[in-house]
Amino acid sequence: MNSKHVASPVIVGVDGSESSIAALREAERVAASLNAPLQALMCWNYPSASSVPYGPGSFDFKGAAEKILDASVENAFGLDWPVNLSTRLEQGSPRAILIEASKDAALLVLGRRGKGGFRGLLMGSVSSACTAHAHCPVLVVHAPQTGESHV
Repeated sequence: MNSKHVASPVIVGVDGSESSIAALREAERVAASLNAPLQALMCWNYPSASSVPYGPGSFDFKGAAEKILDASVENAFGLDWPVNLSTRLEQGSPRAILIEASKDAALLVLGRRGKGGFRGLLMGSVSSACTAHAHCPVLVVHAPQTGESHV
């Protein structure tokens, strides 16, 4: 029997922030060292009715999220994307989607935003939830300060 083992992917949560772009770069380094696929995963959702004063109208939320995902990858790697990279767009809660995706991942990589109240002083709410509930190891990367290396 000649079966080929396919490595589990390194999955990185992307939201367009500097910290998620830093996480994407770090995830690529790890995936390359493991000879594993790299998956950039962005979650999107429709806003609540109370957050859109006149209703969502005809705005393309999914299309906007896709543009942010593509721009994030381009920001991280330029036009020459890594050959092991795929992108994935999912509608729903980032926490729930990333935790579910972690079931099939070798590693989950996230950027640290830390803007969610007292707990968010150390880590953002999504990265906190994922470190507590993911089914694989989680690497949390913070965006470099100006003049600081992103490693």
